Amino acid sequence: MLCPYCLHQESKVIDKRDAEGTTRRRRECLKCAQRFNTRENVERIELRVVKKSGQREDFDREKIKKGIMRACEKRPVSDDKIEKMIMRIEEKLRKKGKEIKTSFIGELVSKELKKIDNVAYIRFASVYKDFSDIDDFKKEIKELIAK
Repeated sequence: MLCPYCLHQESKVIDKRDAEGTTRRRRECLKCAQRFNTRENVERIELRVVKKSGQREDFDREKIKKGIMRACEKRPVSDDKIEKMIMRIEEKLRKKGKEIKTSFIGELVSKELKKIDNVAYIRFASVYKDFSDIDDFKKEIKELIAK
């Protein structure tokens, strides 16, 4: 970090504070002893979703939240658990890259729901996997019971 006063390249951090996605550091130059502040912001990767049709659109966290909320409706799943689940999903998506297929998102949501509530999982799976009749439900429930 260059000192804004003498342009020396070395400084020490005296104080550090995190607030609203920004890290503020109070620094002191090791040459001239002047103090100055720096701010750091995390650069977020903008995610794009690749739909089955090949169409691309911006990632919308709210779409995932709505789907999970609908699956967990009238189930003993707290809003806090849902929020943590969405955060884990989003973290995995960001590690995957800039473009994510909807099928990958669906699999992540399914896995997370399966961990916390089987009924919510079946509800989500019935839409995500496009169940056509009762046999699809039976097959999925048998797989749940077998595990």
